This record gives sequence, C-alpha cells and structure tokens, in this order.
Amino acid sequence: MKKLSLLMISLFIIGLLAACGTNANEAENSTSGAGNADKKVLKMATSADYPPFEYIDTAQGSDIIGFDIDLAKALAEKTGYELEIQDMDFNSLIPALQAKQIDLVLSGMTPTPERAENVDFSDVYYTANHMIVSLKDNEIKSIEELDGKTIGVQLGSIQEDKAKEISEKVNIKIENRNKISDLIQELKSGRIDAAIIEDLVANGYTEKDKDLTGFTMESEEEAGSAIAFQKNSAYTKEFNDALNEMKENGKLDQLVAKWFGGEE
Repeated sequence: MKKLSLLMISLFIIGLLAACGTNANEAENSTSGAGNADKKVLKMATSADYPPFEYIDTAQGSDIIGFDIDLAKALAEKTGYELEIQDMDFNSLIPALQAKQIDLVLSGMTPTPERAENVDFSDVYYTANHMIVSLKDNEIKSIEELDGKTIGVQLGSIQEDKAKEISEKVNIKIENRNKISDLIQELKSGRIDAAIIEDLVANGYTEKDKDLTGFTMESEEEAGSAIAFQKNSAYTKEFNDALNEMKENGKLDQLVAKWFGGEE
C-alpha cells in the first residue's frame, strides 16, 4: 500500500509540473493589444509651447499635438516602436538626453555645432526660409521699406523671432495671429501691411491669390529642424532612414501641408 501511495503521489506531482510548464509557455508566447506588447517603448520629449510644431490646444483636450508630433508618430510606426511623449522646458531637452532620461527629442531643434557636441542629430527634416508677403497694390520689396509698417506673424513661430530681429534695424509694429490664414485675411483687409511667412507656405498663397506677392529674405544662416538623440544612439540611423523614406514618398510634404498650409 505504501508503494502504491508513493506511486500515485509521484504521478500527481509529475502531472502538476507538466501543467505548470504548459501554462508558463502559453504566457510567454501570448501577446496583447494586437501585438503592441512586442514593440519597444521609446521616451520622447518635446517643449509643447511652440505651435504649430508642438503645443496643447486646451479647447480640444490635453494631448500634445503638432507637426513634430505627427512626424514622430509616423517615424515610430515605420521603425516599429511605441512612443511615450512628455513635455519639458526647451532648455532641459539636451540635458535629459545626456542623462539618458529620454531617447529622442522632436522640438523644432536646430542642429547647431554646439549642440552636436553633446547629442546626435538626424538629417534636417524642415527648413524655414522667411518670405515677406504683401499686396501687389502696396508691394514691399525690401526690409528697408518695412520702416513704419505693421508686420504680422504667426504666434509662437520662428517668424515671430525674425520680426523681432527686424525691429532692431527698422521701426515696425508686430502683430501676432494664431493662424497663417488669419494673417492673409488681415493683410487683405488692410489691418497689417505685410506678413512674414515660411516660403513654402507663402508660395501656396501667392500662387492661388493674384493680389499677393512676396520676396524671400536673404539669410546667412538657414534655420533647420532635426531630431536629437543620445550621443552614439542606435536609434539615429533607424529614424534617419525612415525620415528619408518619408521625404522620397511625399509623406513628409503631406505633413508640411497639413500644419503649415493654413488649413483648419
């Protein structure tokens, strides 16, 4: 009887171990969220105070939106990663990369030589050339002709900074508006004399509206935006390859048109 009891107990224990092994294998092989559990999460930071690149539209919710955010999500999808996006002060972004608290930054950041000493950059994904737009009936052909004029710029844009630079050379009044389409309306109604708009966007308006004209400002420095990564990051090449693919297939141009084309 003892031998029989020991045999039954042994068989019972073997059965339990086999069952446990099967459950463990099933748990290891299972996924959730349509395979999203297999995707590595990268921490991305931005400074969400720079519309239309990255900002929070409180009327629509608390999510960070903008051109850079859409670009980041598209690149993450192409490279097979999930993104965890957080808001930081702009001057904290590079230190956070250096401290390895985050993996990448999309925040309209210009890849200056000084910054490149501490972080890696992708190729430039967006270059801003400034254009002065005015009415053909009251055409402004030079910076000097802006003297005494009212100039419109999009709120939070790099053109706003450019207008402040111009104000140090000639006497101008600067007016801010939320949308480029608002600037065009203000210009046509005579409430402003000219507007500073990124040339790609401005050309779209001047081609459609024959009352408008403009000239591109000469600049010694080209203001471009690039993605920043930790120094010697393995993600730099992956994202850079995906970025160049978006340039070639027109997907990047579509995002530019969405966020800088004056559309609602």
